Amino acid sequence: MAQNTIRLTMAQAVAQFLCAQKTIIDGETVPIFGGLFAIFGHGNVAGVGEALYSVQDQLPTYRAQNEQGMAHAAIAYSKANFRRRFMACTSSIGPGALNMVTAAALAHVNRIPVLLLPGDIFANRLPDPVLQQVEDFGDGTISANDCFKPVSRYFDRITRPEQIIPALRRAMQVLTDPAECGPVTLSLCQDVQAEAYDYPESFFAEKVWMPRRIMPDADEFAEAAAALRKASKPVLIAGGGVLYSEATETLMQFAEEHSVPVMETQAGKSSLPHDHPLNMGSVGVTGSSASNALAKEADLVLAVGTRLADFTTGSWALFQNEDLKIVGLNVQPFDAAKHNALPLVADARAGLAALDQALKGWEVSDEWRTRAFEEKQTWLEAADAVTATTNAALPSDAQVIGAVQRARPDSVLVCAAGGLPGELHKLWKSTGPGSYHLEYGFSTMGYEIAGGLGVKLARPDDDVVVMVGDGSYMMMNSELASAIMLGAKLTIVLLDNAGYGCINRLQMATGGANFNNLLKDTNHVTLPGIDFAAHAASMGASSRKVSSISELETALAESKSEERTSVIVIDTDPLETTDAGGAWWDVAVPEVSDREQVNSARKGYVDALKAQRIG
Repeated sequence: MAQNTIRLTMAQAVAQFLCAQKTIIDGETVPIFGGLFAIFGHGNVAGVGEALYSVQDQLPTYRAQNEQGMAHAAIAYSKANFRRRFMACTSSIGPGALNMVTAAALAHVNRIPVLLLPGDIFANRLPDPVLQQVEDFGDGTISANDCFKPVSRYFDRITRPEQIIPALRRAMQVLTDPAECGPVTLSLCQDVQAEAYDYPESFFAEKVWMPRRIMPDADEFAEAAAALRKASKPVLIAGGGVLYSEATETLMQFAEEHSVPVMETQAGKSSLPHDHPLNMGSVGVTGSSASNALAKEADLVLAVGTRLADFTTGSWALFQNEDLKIVGLNVQPFDAAKHNALPLVADARAGLAALDQALKGWEVSDEWRTRAFEEKQTWLEAADAVTATTNAALPSDAQVIGAVQRARPDSVLVCAAGGLPGELHKLWKSTGPGSYHLEYGFSTMGYEIAGGLGVKLARPDDDVVVMVGDGSYMMMNSELASAIMLGAKLTIVLLDNAGYGCINRLQMATGGANFNNLLKDTNHVTLPGIDFAAHAASMGASSRKVSSISELETALAESKSEERTSVIVIDTDPLETTDAGGAWWDVAVPEVSDREQVNSARKGYVDALKAQRIG
């Protein structure tokens, strides 16, 4: 049967297809792609660039400063939209493409959808080696973009224009699948971008994508419900899947109906409001004393939408009850069955709702509930003490967090790597879902400012505060210029502890000498006197440096009324950190050393290993 066709270049077909993909948010049909970040080069400016120009009213194109940064922003946009909407990124070949590989890995680890469209070498191979081409001496089909394969959920190289039809359809299936979602890389050979083909008009018909809600298997469900009923000291760990499933109200109902204490991972924080009596706060290495005390005794862990990574489990040494059972409620079977868990493969909202109905009349004992409330009160008092205002010349990270919390309590807090995530996980008082935005699955330094930009594009009416250390700022600050250019107002609090304070503390804890982390301990001739406020101002930000917590609170209050992005710099103590609550973390200490500090740390490490669960 003859089909109606439209003649387009492959790149034009990509652009038209992306424009036709929709979803429904709060009853309104909206584009599922919120836009596209682009840095053009010879590998995409002629083909993809021309195609995007023709659809810019439907698919906004944003110019970035760094390919990794723009991909971080796109990922943050998706995360802030709870994976319901996402963005695409296009780069040239070679270094432009490879700059996005780190971001692809970040999205892969965190299960965040993003579409990456790097340019590639010529499919016809006539200009080989083209500028920026990576030649493999033994395989003529290899290009730099093969580096995306291990960090993409789906990868395809488009060497003929018609190949884009199944590739884009498969891409959308992956991007919207709750279990399989993650980065998709379509490697676009630059000559093929410009080649025309008679595409069927049906390929560009509007398509509405809605989240799939996987219902639990009857047998798995019965086993999980029975295990919960038998538990005397159950806890629930809320991971990012709770937010992505939009299951926060269902979680609250389940917790209240059955009085089950809830603890949150980095990705799951804000699943319950901080002040909810059953929210024990963060769990694991960066956990509150309340969560970790209960986790040690728990005889059942209902793990909802979490990967159960080592920071959550204290490297699997946190849970010390010999009779512990784990029920893994997760859309992804790989995660649901971790560590011999009873798998309950299901959507978080659907699974919790079903368990709530099946467990009607069951709740934890008064003793366990009272214990949870008491542990939380003890933790709140400790947290308030470490975040209280101070006159110290060099405040701690916790004291800076306290100032930000007091001045901007209803903001969306964005952070990523270093010591701040540990302190924020314990101490930040989240309000609504998504008010806490941490990238800690891949712990990517440099995500913070680009991530803040992505959050602001996703939630333009929200007050977005980025907290970043000097180390991460130095690694990637270029999207500060993009935020200013796009009018995406951020408030950036830059904590300067003169080096990599977090890793310096870890180095000391494992017996190592202070070496190559703080600037003063590096191989140097002259220490840099970096004026971060002046640097931010040079990119167009409103900036200032403050010298105390009280000045910081004043600056935060004043910056809220600023029309442009603000950067506030404060010097902090590189050594002080909040110890209360934190669980052990497995960082291998050398078995042999000529330094007594290392040998002592090794003894402690060997003792700690005894608590680790196997299998």
